[in-house]
This record gives sequence, structure tokens and C-alpha cells, in this order.
Amino acid sequence: MKPSHRTENKILNHSGTSRRGRGATANPASRFDRITYVPDLDTAESEEDEKPSPITQFLKDTSRSIIATNDSPDIGFNASINPYRGCEHGCVYCYARPTHEYLGFSAGLDFETKIMVKEDAPELLRRELSSPHWKPQVLGISGVTDAYQPIERKLQITRRCLQVLAEFRNPVVIVTKNFLVTRDSDVLVELARCQGAVVFISVTTLQETLSRRMEPRASNPSRRLAALRALSAAGIPTGVLVAPIIPGLNDHEIPAILSAAAKAGARNAGYTLLRLPYGLTDLFEQWLAQHYPEKKEKVLNRIRSMRGGRLNDPRFFTRLKGEGKMAELLVSLFRAGCLKAGIDNRRITLSADSFRKPGPAQPSLFEL
Repeated sequence: MKPSHRTENKILNHSGTSRRGRGATANPASRFDRITYVPDLDTAESEEDEKPSPITQFLKDTSRSIIATNDSPDIGFNASINPYRGCEHGCVYCYARPTHEYLGFSAGLDFETKIMVKEDAPELLRRELSSPHWKPQVLGISGVTDAYQPIERKLQITRRCLQVLAEFRNPVVIVTKNFLVTRDSDVLVELARCQGAVVFISVTTLQETLSRRMEPRASNPSRRLAALRALSAAGIPTGVLVAPIIPGLNDHEIPAILSAAAKAGARNAGYTLLRLPYGLTDLFEQWLAQHYPEKKEKVLNRIRSMRGGRLNDPRFFTRLKGEGKMAELLVSLFRAGCLKAGIDNRRITLSADSFRKPGPAQPSLFEL
């Protein structure tokens, strides 16, 4: 082993090989690491070929609060909860990957194999909603990582948080790409009765192969559409997010995704352009080289054309939609797709007017 500067580490990152069931192909150093160590570059690639896919580890998150606030002007809610940090779905494009570096982990394989679990999230949520300082408002779930990733089936932390929200009648908006959200239809129906719930299903592509490569442990496209149908049939307001749009890779699917989602009951639709903050740029470039080498330069050049010549633009508003002629074409394509699909995009109204603080002796609706 020998010490390496960041430039050497970058070379190693691009020699990674795909691992079954994982989105990232490497575990690059955190941007906060001052010194990194890499194997001899002459043997690194052969050693990588022999490495099996790492197992997922679940670690206890000892955070003493659960509601996070933001003042971002281009996000539709000011407060959110995330029962997990890191996400086993392994979506290679996930803009949240660099947040794992604050924990001392990598944005690569660590993000999808070292999952921080907030075991006491429901209790923390109850305490914070009961506080005299809490101003009833819409809470977002899955603003950073998906609250319905595979481990939720066993732990049910998200479900228990929803039960708390239902007791307080505090409105919630959920974004997910997992069919598992339908398990909680009973709680969501209770919230929907007081304008307290909406679920957006993220559909990135209708192609099974592309989905498996980009989002290896998320529900496949047909299951996400099935989730839309099930939730809509139960009377829960739903929408679809075509997110992220990766120009040159899935942008041509926008009309088809919108059509399929509308037929499944989606009342609203939105989209975001691919974001590549910090080290995510290298991870995504490596993924393209591994799976779509013939499209790599086309995709990257189109991203640059919408990001002022760069691969990432952190500015509010433009970070979500891009700018320039190609970005304008995306807007036109999306609007035309909504019109043809019959999605009028009227705002789904959520209300905190029914908020209440349950008395100490009042049992939960779900304990009766």
C-alpha cells in the first residue's frame, strides 16, 4: 500500500467493475479525507475483478431529532423526515450520495451498503410534533433517501412514523420508487381524508434493463406503475416524478412515462434534471463507461449544454431544470406529454387545518 493524492485515487475509481445488485462500481475517497490509500495500480484491476458484492450493514443512528428544515426556494416543503441515511436501492445517479461523506463514509458503495437506521424515529417525531414550538405544516418523507428501501419491510420505521402523523393529522408528501409504499395504504387513506397525504412515485424509465442497471434494488418500472394504480384506487392522491432526466439516455421516454402514469391514476407530474454534486460526477462517468460506453460522451455533452458548460450547477431553480435551448426543449416535451396524457397538473392541496395534539390518554387509531 502507498499513500496517494486525489488524482491517483481518481484513476483507480475508473477501473472498478460492476457488482451484482449494486449501482456504484467503486468506493472513492470522501472529499473530506486528507490522505487516501490505494493498492498498487498494476494489480488494482485484477483485485477488483475478484471482489464479491459487499453485504449491506445496518448501523444505529443516534440522532436526537428527526425533523430537518430547509430554506431552499425550489423545494416544495420546508420540513422533512428521513428514517434512514444511505439507501440500498443503489441508484447510481442519486444526488444524496455525497451526504454520506459527512458520516465518514464514501459516496460510492458505502452509500448503498452502510445504512444508518433511526430506530427511535417515531418516538422522536411524536415528541417534536407535541412541542409548543412545532408549527403544523407539510412534512416531506424521502427528501434525501428512500424511506421505503428494502429494510423498511422488516423494521417498519416509516410506517410507524406515518401512524404518528395520522394521530396528529399532520400532512405529508412522500416520494418513493418502491412498491412497498402500498403496504401503508390504510394509514395514508386516514390522512387523505383530511387532505393530509399525497404520494409521488418516481419513474425514471420503462426499460427493465436500464432500470436494473441504474436502480438495482428499487422496484422495477411495472411495479411502480402498479403502486400508482393501487394507491389511486384507494383514494390517495398520487403523482409521478420523471426523475432524474438524463439527456441522451432516458429523455426520449418522457411522453411514454407520462402516458403510463396517467393511465395508472397519477393526477400530477413533475421532473428534475440529473444533478451531479461533488464526487457523484466521477461515479456517474464511471457507470456510463461501464454500461453505456457508446453513449458516454453524448450524455455528458448534453448535460454540459444545460449546465453552462459544466456537469453540475448548484444554483437554485436552474439545478433542477437546467438552462439553454436543450433545457427549453425538455420543458416543451414534458408539457406536451402531460397534455397528451391528460395530466392537467393542478396543484394537489394539502392542509394542516386538521392538526391536533392527541391527549395522553387517547389511544392510537391503529391500536383500537
